[in-house]
Amino acid sequence: MKTLPQPAFQPARIAELVDRIREPAHVVASGAGYGLAVGEHGPEHGVIGVLPPLYPEWLGDRTFNETHGTRFPYVAGEMAGGIATVEMVTAMARGGMLGFFGAGGLGLPRVQDAVTELARSLAGLPNWGVNLIHSPNEPVTEGRVADLLIRSGVPCVCASAFTDLTPAVVRCAAAGLTRDAEGGIIRRTRMFAKISRPETAERFLSPAPPELLRGLVERGQLTAEEAELASLVPVAEDITVEADSGGHTDNRPLVSLLPVILALRDKLVARFGYRRPVRVGAAGGLGTPGALAAAFAAGAAYVVTGSVNQVAVESGLSPAAKALLAAADLADVTMAPAADMFEQGVKVQVLRRGTMFAARATQLYEAYRDNDSLEDLPERVRTRIERDILRMPVADAWAETERFWRERDPAELVRARTDPKHRMALLFRSYLGRSSRWAVDGDTGRRADFQIWCGPAIGAFNRWTAGTFLAEQANRTVVQIALNLLEGAAVLTRAHQLRVYGLPVPPEAFTFTPRRLV
Repeated sequence: MKTLPQPAFQPARIAELVDRIREPAHVVASGAGYGLAVGEHGPEHGVIGVLPPLYPEWLGDRTFNETHGTRFPYVAGEMAGGIATVEMVTAMARGGMLGFFGAGGLGLPRVQDAVTELARSLAGLPNWGVNLIHSPNEPVTEGRVADLLIRSGVPCVCASAFTDLTPAVVRCAAAGLTRDAEGGIIRRTRMFAKISRPETAERFLSPAPPELLRGLVERGQLTAEEAELASLVPVAEDITVEADSGGHTDNRPLVSLLPVILALRDKLVARFGYRRPVRVGAAGGLGTPGALAAAFAAGAAYVVTGSVNQVAVESGLSPAAKALLAAADLADVTMAPAADMFEQGVKVQVLRRGTMFAARATQLYEAYRDNDSLEDLPERVRTRIERDILRMPVADAWAETERFWRERDPAELVRARTDPKHRMALLFRSYLGRSSRWAVDGDTGRRADFQIWCGPAIGAFNRWTAGTFLAEQANRTVVQIALNLLEGAAVLTRAHQLRVYGLPVPPEAFTFTPRRLV
């Protein structure tokens, strides 16, 4: 293979033209070597190669756009507690992308209202969905949310925080399965699964287990035909590899995890003989055009952003919480106990700078781990918890917790009466649960206790947007953020293509400055 000689070139010219991704680029020969021209061609230029136009729409797997009715292979993830709002999902759908409402941690009436509004405002559009979060401590709640999503005909469901399949998630995937005239299987609900471990990915990439399907048929929650069809398709045809993200995360590097899951996908597709594409997307750490370009280059069919969307105009976070995020840098995140899996010691990634939440939540978990009941707490530990965290006596805090569970799930109180350690867990979880609401509501008296889920992507995003129009909160709409990330990823991909074809592309060609795209 002949190697192209190093040419004489004008770096400024190449850097300027790299940005014009929607026009064909021609590598032309001249006496001085090789150069780049855009929109110029013909024998007189000695053309030796043509690089076709590149569009952001083409960065991922085209079947993603075809299946979900989107223009771009881009998803705004389901930030829990309603932070991914109805307004955010609506804006994404109308902008040619996909968004998931953040139903995790919300009561059923709030989720019902959101689903009703989305179904009304986006009637006829297929590119929107709602989150189904795994709730190991509240399986009844998980089942009720699944019932709602199935009954309401929500077009897309994203399963998150699952370590294993549950009846609720399998029902969402299998309900409404039918065959078309050619015998192909039609999904009424398109299931996404967010995973960070190969063993979890394998469960969603495989057909639902026969024992789970049998149980659902016996309880009348699936028909025999639906169960039969579910045994022929994967539980989810879109698997999102979640790397170092906000919230629930294993802090895995995307460059290590994504290739492993892609290879696993290929193995399972061959084993089960699936007839339709099974896509693998990327999430976690995606806060700059370079991060998106890298994910697509590594084989991601689509990308999912989360942390950066929390500063969007449509985000459900309070202005005070958004201000804390806007000041964050790469290292300003840490791990803290998770409210929904507190007893298991599971952690979530949260903002560290400007809040004491992570340190205080850790104190509560250590007290839970080291003691069997509230009565066993050492006096110094109890005093610190009452003074700094609960801001009230333990007895008063338990009374508030008891009122909450009496409405949400009285069975938890029944268990607490005979299990003092569970009673302690419910009380401590009340702080963790309310801390995220304080961040949403902007409770100034609890500013130091804000729980804000985010990963290092927010620091990278802040550095990229510094000094540009996207540094201003009023300009940070979720679609403006998305289009800048996609356009920038396309520009960087274009620069990389030209470099690997032999042109000495200057470093500045790999920089994309945010611009007004909507």
